[in-house]
Formats: sequence, structure tokens, C-alpha cells
Amino acid sequence: MALQIGLTGDVMLGRLVNERQQGRPPAAVWGTLLDRLRSCDGLFINLECCLSRRGNPWQRTYRPFHFRADPDWAILALERAGVDGCALANNHVLDFEVEALLDTLDELDAADIAHAGCGRTLDEALDPAVVTIGDLTIAFVSFTDNVIEYAADETSPGTAYIEMDATNDTTRNTVQEVLELTRAESPDLVITSLHWGPNMAESPPDSFEQFGRWLLDEGVDVIHGHSAHVFHGIEVHDGKPILYDTGDFVDDYAIDNHLRNDRSFLFELSVTGDGRVSEIRLQPTEICDDAVHEASPDAAAWSRDRMRSLSDAFGTTFERDGEGLVLSLGS
Repeated sequence: MALQIGLTGDVMLGRLVNERQQGRPPAAVWGTLLDRLRSCDGLFINLECCLSRRGNPWQRTYRPFHFRADPDWAILALERAGVDGCALANNHVLDFEVEALLDTLDELDAADIAHAGCGRTLDEALDPAVVTIGDLTIAFVSFTDNVIEYAADETSPGTAYIEMDATNDTTRNTVQEVLELTRAESPDLVITSLHWGPNMAESPPDSFEQFGRWLLDEGVDVIHGHSAHVFHGIEVHDGKPILYDTGDFVDDYAIDNHLRNDRSFLFELSVTGDGRVSEIRLQPTEICDDAVHEASPDAAAWSRDRMRSLSDAFGTTFERDGEGLVLSLGS
């Protein structure tokens, strides 16, 4: 029997979301999606903030936004939704300096929520997270090309920063070393989470397409992309999916009325016992009241049409299922 593994885009629990959550239950941030999230056998997100009450806003270089959530409610919210793993290689995990980064790692560890892409040293940031879901062993690795100032090194905390370029020798060597460590865990499924590219980009550049395909050729099974704040099309390369950008899942951001960064999907992967992704279900989502909800019929129709249009360039087609879409990856 296939297991259902959920992937989301950016989960930003700071600022107005954090303020709103002081007066409502932790699980309220998941709105009408809570039951759907909990029905997944496994759930992996990009956590786009630090979890701490300590630290001062990063001032070493210019940063216009700083995202931090109170771990007292945020950890409970992650637990209520059944989050198994968090990608931390992004441009906000050091927003409140090293103290808050370390608190984030400690809070997730205490809650037994796996994480990858950030660590107390570069080696730790590069370590794969390994999660057992039923009989399935999932390895989860995370990289970013955002904010080089946040990069970890041999002695300092930070992110797993790389250039997202398949022709870059340093990148190739780093990724291949990480994948070798990952293979040593004998995983059934390898998910690589990439926080790549600028905000509000409508499609991936050619270099990202080449990098994503190279990763799959190197043994990765699923590319879980994010960073643009808007979802991109899906490509299937040699039977494996590249989710170039999964958009925003929950946040307090201003809404672009053309790109609709408040709309995306919960991406549900059906994974067979041998670790093959056989199908992806796209459940339309919509952000309102600083929480994520099932999309309204109009918003769902907009997201379906846009996903189909964006995916046409990759020759990817979907079937309709209720308000959502289904992508079959073959038998």
C-alpha cells in the first residue's frame, strides 16, 4: 500500500502570524487544512523563520525582513499538523542571529522533528535528516543559494549554502559528498529541498532546470523547491518529479494581485513500498487571516489553470480530481 507524503512551500510563522497566534490555539494556523495535513503519513515543510524568543535582528548586513516565532505555540502547531521534517536552508534562519538559530535547532530536536540544511557547523548543516515513515526510510537534504552571509563554515553556525549550478565543480563535489552520506543510510526515498532563486520569479531559469535534472541523475528521487513565493510548473525527468517551486503555504505577506502569492497547493506524493513516487495530488490552498485554508472554488480554479499553463513547458499534464489536480508518474 502506498504511503502519502506531504510537501509544502514556505511556512513563515513570525510577525503578524505570531501575533495572531497569541490569541488562538496553536493548530489554528493550519485553518481548514489541519485534517488533510494530519491524514498524510509523512509531512515535510520549508520552515521560513527561526523559533526563539531570544536574539537581536541581524544587522551585520542589510536585511529588510526578520522572521521569528514563539516556540511555545509554534512547536505545538508543527506537532499538531504531524510535521516530520523541516528544511532550514533558507534566508531567514539567522534573522535573529546565532542565539535564535541555536534555539531553533534545540526546539526541533526536543520535539523530535527532523531538520536539514542548517547546523552549528558546515558539516552539521550538510547532514541528511533521516525519517522512518511506516516501512519507508526517507532521507531529506536541504540547500540554499540565498544570503551567502548566512552560510555555515567549519566552525560557525549557518546554512548549507551552494551555487545552484550543475557545472560548478565546488557545487558538484559538495552535493556528491552529501549524497554519498545519504546513500549510507540506505534510504528508500531521497528528497532534496532547495531554497533557490529570487522572490516573485514566475518560472525557473535554465540553470535551475539543468541543476534539478542533474540531481535526479545523481540519485535524488524528488526535488522540493521553494523561494519565489509563487508556485512554478512541475517537470517529470526519467520518471522523477521536480517541483521547481511550491510557493507559500502560510505567512503574513502582502499579496501580489497578478501572481497571487497567497495561493498554492499541498503536494501529496503517493510513494510505493520500493520508494517510487507513483502519483502526486495537488490540493489547492489559500492564505487568509494569517492561516492556510482549503482554497475557495474560484481560487482553486485559478491555481489549477496556472499550474497547467506553467507545466505545459515541461510536457506535464494533469487530471482533475475535485478541486485539485492529479499527476500520474506511471506504473
